[in-house]
Parts: sequence; structure tokens; C-alpha cells
Amino acid sequence: MRDDRNVARVLLDRQGRTYAEEAGIRLADRPGPLYQLLVLTTLLSTRIRAGVALAAARELFAAGYRTPQAMEAASWQDRVDALGRGHYRRYDERTATMLGTGARLCLDRWHGDLRRMHREADGDRPVLRRLLTEFPGIGPIGADIFLREAQTVWPDVRPYADRRALAGAKRLGLPANPGGLAGLVGDADFGRLASALVRVALGEESAGEVSRSATAR
Repeated sequence: MRDDRNVARVLLDRQGRTYAEEAGIRLADRPGPLYQLLVLTTLLSTRIRAGVALAAARELFAAGYRTPQAMEAASWQDRVDALGRGHYRRYDERTATMLGTGARLCLDRWHGDLRRMHREADGDRPVLRRLLTEFPGIGPIGADIFLREAQTVWPDVRPYADRRALAGAKRLGLPANPGGLAGLVGDADFGRLASALVRVALGEESAGEVSRSATAR
């Protein structure tokens, strides 16, 4: 008989990195990494392949745009060029504008520190989602992406599994609800599991291969 915990372990073994980690973000409850996650979220919110969004984020960070101050200080053309190096070309001009506007909003509204946003929400997820959607380019799906990743450093958000993560769980025959999934892994691993489930939903990981590997163990 298949053990759901074993399936979760196999999935983590195969796809155990969060999207933030893949973008080179050392996520922590600090202003810089949280802003970098906001940038990644903006890129992932566009209708473009996740791999391209990740590459574009790495190029922006390599260019030094790791804080809202640096992002705003960069010229619009510099941001366009960095996005282009990541092959984020279809939406590069509009996204370059949104990144500049979003950086200014982060500075004006939150003094460059998204921990202030977290504190203002006081553990209320709907409030957090609403505040995140005030940033240009981030809608409800983008807010889900941010919170799915941020739960690794914001424990009060956990367990957070958005529709894509739950779709991946359904493909694997795992519980299609956050509480059920949380029972399969330790608290520290839940964010990684949620990201891995998204990869299953997007077809970046084979549900069949994960299930077969879990059965073979």
C-alpha cells in the first residue's frame, strides 16, 4: 500500500528547491531577501515560462538590483537590458516599468521593508494578499506565489498551498488541502513541498515517476 508520506519525501528529494532558492535568493525575514522575492513574484506573475522568469530574476540580481533603492536608481533601459539577458523579452518594457514603480511603492509605503507589511497584517492572510496586490503586476495569483514562498520565513502564514500546489497534490493522489498536506512533512519542509507540487502541476515534474519511485522504495 502506498504511503503518502513516502510520496512527499520522494518529491522533495527530486524537486526540493523553492523557486526563491532557484532564483538565487537566500530567503530570510530581512528587507533585502523579501524584496527580492517580491521582484521574483512580479516576474512569475506574467504569462511566461517559470524558467525564463527565474533567469530574468538572476540577471536583475546579478546587475545589483537587490533592494528597492537599487531597483529604482537603475534606469528603465538598464532594467530592460537585464530582463533581456534573461530572455524575458515579450514583456520586458512593461515589466521594467512595473519594477520601477513597485520599488517606489515599497519605499514609500513600507520604507523598503516588507516586514512592516507583515506586521500590519498581523497574521491575517486575506489582508496580506490585499496588500501584495497593491504592487503593480501582482494580482491574486502573484500574491499566492509570494505567500507560498514566504511561508518558509513567516511561520504564521503556514501551511499555505495555492491552487497550483493543490492541483499538483491532486495529480499525485495526495490530500488536496493545506492541512492534509501539512501532515506529510515537517513544518520546515512545507514551503519546499508546496513549490514541488507546483512543479508537478506545471508538468515540470512527472506525477507518474514520483509515484513509481515512492512505490519502489
